[in-house]
Amino acid sequence: MKKITKILIANRGEIALRIMRTCRVLGIRSVAVYSEVDRSSAHVVYADEAYCVGPAPSIDSYLNLGQILEAVQKSGADAVHPGYGFLSERAELAEACRERGIIFIGPSAQAIRDMGDKVLARNLMQAHDVPVVPGTVGEITDVEEALAIAEQIGYPVLAKAAAGGGGKGMRKVNSAQEMEQALGRAQGEAGSAFGDARIFIEKYLESPRHIEFQILSDVYGKCIHLFERECSIQRRHQKVIEEAPCAHMSAGLRTRMGAAAIRAAQACRYVGAGTIEFLLDQDHNFYFMEMNTRLQVEHPVTEYITGLDLVAEQIRIAEGISLPYEQGNTEIHGHAIECRIYAEDPASGFLPNPGRVTYHQVPTGVGVRVDSGLDVSGDVPIYYDPMISKVITWGRTRDEATERMIGALSDYQIAGVKTTRQFCRRVMQSRAWRDAHLSTHFVEEHPDLLTEQARAPIEAAAAAAVLLQETPGSNQFSTTAKWNRRNR
Repeated sequence: MKKITKILIANRGEIALRIMRTCRVLGIRSVAVYSEVDRSSAHVVYADEAYCVGPAPSIDSYLNLGQILEAVQKSGADAVHPGYGFLSERAELAEACRERGIIFIGPSAQAIRDMGDKVLARNLMQAHDVPVVPGTVGEITDVEEALAIAEQIGYPVLAKAAAGGGGKGMRKVNSAQEMEQALGRAQGEAGSAFGDARIFIEKYLESPRHIEFQILSDVYGKCIHLFERECSIQRRHQKVIEEAPCAHMSAGLRTRMGAAAIRAAQACRYVGAGTIEFLLDQDHNFYFMEMNTRLQVEHPVTEYITGLDLVAEQIRIAEGISLPYEQGNTEIHGHAIECRIYAEDPASGFLPNPGRVTYHQVPTGVGVRVDSGLDVSGDVPIYYDPMISKVITWGRTRDEATERMIGALSDYQIAGVKTTRQFCRRVMQSRAWRDAHLSTHFVEEHPDLLTEQARAPIEAAAAAAVLLQETPGSNQFSTTAKWNRRNR
């Protein structure tokens, strides 16, 4: 076992800050990296040390392995935490750290490679009795082969990139007539996004739910799961709202899915915190979709219902400490919900809306947590993911967590860019959410929730606060408070 004393966080924004806060609790020094456009960002200010790793484009900074490793050397960090996104699922970073005697807070390079290749991962899962969606055994080499497979398993099918994720390189194919064009587009997008144009075919599930299991696995081979998260509300195959536990989950199904998640992790000799993602059909059949070999954006909902700090667990595992938990001793406490606040316009197809956040005040209260990369103001650069923050609420029941989320989103003050805040609030108030009638097509099935409504009072209050900030001698607190009282 080796005690970690200084961690370089190879990331930015809210996840960098979130990791740094755990470092501070554990008495570990934190090192930030930043691009030139992030020089004044909150994660840079919070860190014990910070190093510039290049200009604004991520390919020249946060994805620049050479610059990241140079920052590790300069800082004398004895460990690297990749966060999520950027280099977090690049085997090259894990490999480079191990070669230099630096602890990589994550799995082995081989596990990242095995699970990052969707074709290899599917084959590995089948060999370890983990159900997969019917489809090809390997990559598709030509249109004729794709047509033959589609005819065998039945339309519609999905053409999917063998590498990467996040919905990139994925096309639904409804008929033989669409196959050639769909394959070409999927290959082109996969090649551009991942440098790997390989495509495979699998059956398209009509109205599935997206259920994932959080796992922890140590260097001694012990592996447990920390229950499930429902992540069905998505746009462009990317999550917007998550909850834990799943609203409709029998004890028997949880046991079967949890056991399959553990088998999946053990199949690639996984070490660390990871997530096994499944699709669940209307008949409660579940299928392996992919494994995320890193911390998930939505990890806070699992922290709320288990009482564990997953970043702290990652660090302890990386130090060689064995898991002190047994599967039978872990319990679910209450219910947690996470809403991602993106700088996007839901009414325009969730079009990104980067820019200057001129006023930012996060909600507080019992059972409310906000992970954000912004202070009272700041920029959402065009170069990176447009997520501003994550609002997480906990309650003894799903209804209580929902009511707290509605209150938190109502209290959230943000001005300067369009966001998903009001969309998330409308979802929380909808009958479909209350009844937990969820699927990965939720957004398409409820277009009314995307509609712009009259300007909400809290948004006007935020705008008024900005105006008052720019007016010399104004009493911001008293004036805004009076405005709020008039517009309740």
